[in-house]
Parts: sequence; C-alpha cells; structure tokens
Amino acid sequence: MEKDNRANRYSPETRARAVRMVLDNQGNYESQSTAIKAIAPKIGCGRDTLRRWVQQEETDTGCRDGVTSEERARIKDLEREVRELRQANEILKKASAYFAQAELDRPLKR
Repeated sequence: MEKDNRANRYSPETRARAVRMVLDNQGNYESQSTAIKAIAPKIGCGRDTLRRWVQQEETDTGCRDGVTSEERARIKDLEREVRELRQANEILKKASAYFAQAELDRPLKR
C-alpha cells in the first residue's frame, strides 16, 4: 500500500504559519471562513486543506471538541499493535495445530 505524496506536501512550519495567519487575522474578516478564503491562496494550498489545519489546531488547543493529534497518533499505534498481535496469534494457532497433528501421527513407543 503506497502512501499518497500529497500528505507531506507542506512542511509543518508552513502549516503552523498558515494556521497562525488565519487565527491572528480572522478579526479583520467577517468570519473565519472568509479569512481562510483570503489566506489559502497566499500560502498556496486549498481552502479545505487550510480549514482542516485550523480545525485540527483548535482541537489540539482545546477550543473545539474532537480527537487531538496526539490521541490520533496513539490510536494509530494501538491499532497497529492489535493488528500485529492478531497476526502473531494466528501464527501460533497454526503452529500449535501443526505440532499437535505431528504428535498424533507419531507411532507409540513401548
């Protein structure tokens, strides 16, 4: 499974600067949406992209309900761990069945 290159298109510094510009200048516009529409072309990103960055920043700082970036990373790590443990468990079940069958096929010693 190949990762989409667009996910890393903007550096964290660019994202932080864009979000800071929106949050600092939203008082100069009618709404946050208007500020995003004006600032997104200056950064060179789409309006929806910048809107998601702003929403995530608001979630991370506690201004908005939702899953923070740290929680999202923790969930992702736990899901990966569960997947790996399930694979290991499946391998152990198959190995156990194999060795149990081999034990049954072995002739008895007297």
